[in-house]
Amino acid sequence: MRKKTIGMISACIFLAGLVIPGCSRTPETRSHSGSEVFQTGQSSVPEKKETEAPEETPVPTEDPQQSAEGEAEDPVPAANQDPEAEIREYLSRMTAEEKAAQLFFVTPESLTGADLVTAAGETTRQAFDAIPVGGLVYMAQNLESESQVREMLENVQTYSRERLGLPVFTGVDEEGGTVTRIGGRGNFDVPWVGDMRDVGSTGDSALAYETGVTLGTYLRDLGFNVDFAPDADVLSNPENEVVRYRSFGSDPALVAEMAAAELKGLKEQGVLGCYKHFPGHGATAGDTHAGYAYTDKTLEELMSCELIPFQRGVEEGVSMIMAGHISLPPVVGDDTPASLSSTMITEVLRGQMGYDGIVITDAMNMGAISQSYSSGEAAVRAILAGADMILMPGDFSSAYAGVLEAVENQTISMERLDESVARILRVKLGLPS
Repeated sequence: MRKKTIGMISACIFLAGLVIPGCSRTPETRSHSGSEVFQTGQSSVPEKKETEAPEETPVPTEDPQQSAEGEAEDPVPAANQDPEAEIREYLSRMTAEEKAAQLFFVTPESLTGADLVTAAGETTRQAFDAIPVGGLVYMAQNLESESQVREMLENVQTYSRERLGLPVFTGVDEEGGTVTRIGGRGNFDVPWVGDMRDVGSTGDSALAYETGVTLGTYLRDLGFNVDFAPDADVLSNPENEVVRYRSFGSDPALVAEMAAAELKGLKEQGVLGCYKHFPGHGATAGDTHAGYAYTDKTLEELMSCELIPFQRGVEEGVSMIMAGHISLPPVVGDDTPASLSSTMITEVLRGQMGYDGIVITDAMNMGAISQSYSSGEAAVRAILAGADMILMPGDFSSAYAGVLEAVENQTISMERLDESVARILRVKLGLPS
């Protein structure tokens, strides 16, 4: 792939194990794994250096249906009206800038420009006023104690509802086992959830359901509404080290059943689950955190193995699916990652598999993307491919500016922008208040 760049918008934009036959084919290795843990790293160093003080006075949570006096420009549609009419009402009142902001799921540091965020105060409020992003993802360093997290997340919900009358997605990687931002750290009094490999080895979907209930219970209590779990990857390549402990196993039917059970447990606690990493990281030998990773499986082979859990998720009504940065030359025809591929997102996931929920990219600061695309180019390409949300761009300001520029020059049509925002609104309006 040739690295391309696109023009930058003016700098004046601010904060701009069971193996079944036919499923264990091992691809030729081009890149080797460097990690077993899903490590969504920090964005590039922001220009603004202002750390928020944890002791800031909390802002009272505002009723989502109550607008502050003097904010008639951002009215909230009336309650109890038809959901689709409510979505159209929101879309008719939102500016292109507000719509574009909803497509981003970023770290609080990327939004505010602070070095480290452990509270949400006036800096966060001003950042939301400037760019009301669709979601905030939190890392271990943002999470110090139960009371601190609750206050921080209550405040960001207040700011989001004040700004647009909408909740903000508050997400975290809490799979259990090797990928936890909260459990097992010692400063949170929550149950320890082990590796999904061990859960899957029992063959008991009730245990997967209880895992979802356990995770969902403490995440909801802390104020999170999105968990980037369950891992729906089928461990079809025995050499894979990326999801070895995170996958429920190598049997696609088992993984499908376990992931669906965990999703149900999360959902019952008011937490949105997110299936990952479409079309299946368990088939690769490489690690997309470090760089290029691919599978040489055909679409027919994927359909008979790796895509089975994702198809089950579609049938179960999963609200969010994460597109991985996995290349599939036999399917796509080149090295384009699935997260940037209209073949994989629009034709396969939406067309053949019938999914119409939110497609979110894997973290865009990972090597598979950052080594070959600028932040702006990657964001635009993902949206054109059919993705709805951009997770953790390497440079949020330039990614946001790139999307706005693409909307302005009609590379991204307003119809295409509205399509993604409508999917986001459809999920957000169903969130518990």
